[in-house]
Amino acid sequence: MRTLACLLAIAALGTLPGAARAKAPPPRSPVVVELFTAQGCASCRTANRLIARLAAWPGVIALTWTVDYWDYLGWKDTFAQPDFAARQRAFDHHLGARDVYTPQVIVNGAAQASGDDAAAVDGLIRKAEHPRRRPPRVRVLAGGLVRIGHGHPPGGRADVWLVRFDPREQDVAVTAGDNKGVSVVQRNIVREVVRLGGWRGHPVTFRPPAATEAGLATVVLVQAPRGGPIEAAEREGPAGR
Repeated sequence: MRTLACLLAIAALGTLPGAARAKAPPPRSPVVVELFTAQGCASCRTANRLIARLAAWPGVIALTWTVDYWDYLGWKDTFAQPDFAARQRAFDHHLGARDVYTPQVIVNGAAQASGDDAAAVDGLIRKAEHPRRRPPRVRVLAGGLVRIGHGHPPGGRADVWLVRFDPREQDVAVTAGDNKGVSVVQRNIVREVVRLGGWRGHPVTFRPPAATEAGLATVVLVQAPRGGPIEAAEREGPAGR
C-alpha cells in the first residue's frame, strides 16, 4: 500500500503547475569544418591529413578549400578558385583576423585555429557540438530541391549556400614551387559554391543549378551574411572511397 501511494504521489506531482519537466535536447546540425589550404603550401600536409580523418567522423562535415594566393611561388593550384580565397577573407574579416593564411581551419564559421594543431581543432569541434540556438531544419528533397524550415536567424536574415565537393581522395604530384617533387593528398575538395538565396526565418525552397561534374557530394549551409557563423548544414550525396 505504501508503494502504491508513493507511485500515485509521484504521478500527481508531474501534473502540478510549475513541476520540473525534462527538456528535449535541441536538434543537432552537423559541425562544419573548413580547411583553407594550397597545394603549394609546404606546411599544409599535416592539415590535409587531419581533414581526411575528420571526414570520417559522424556529425562532422569536412571541406577542403584550395586557395590561389600562393600560386606566385611557382605552382598553380589545380583546384583553386578566386571565390574560395574570397570566402576565407570574409571569415577572417568577421573573426577579426589580421590576414589570411594556410593552413587555416574554421569551425561553423565561428572560430578558427591553425590546421596543423589537431588538439585546438578538436576542441572547437567539441564546443560546436552543443549550439546555443535551435538550428532550422535543412533538407535536400527529391529532385535536388533544397528546403529550409522555420527558424530565427540572427539579425533577421541569412544566406543559403550550396557547396559541391569531391569526396574522393585526390593525389596531386606537384612539380614546381615549395612542394616540388611532393605528392599532395587531399580529400573533400570543394569544386563549386553557389549562393541559392536568402532566408529570413520562414520556410523556403530553392532549386539548385545542375552540377558541373559527376560524383560530387552536396552540402547546404545556412550562414549569417558576410562570413558570419553557420546556423545549420546538411549533406547529401555519395560518400568518399
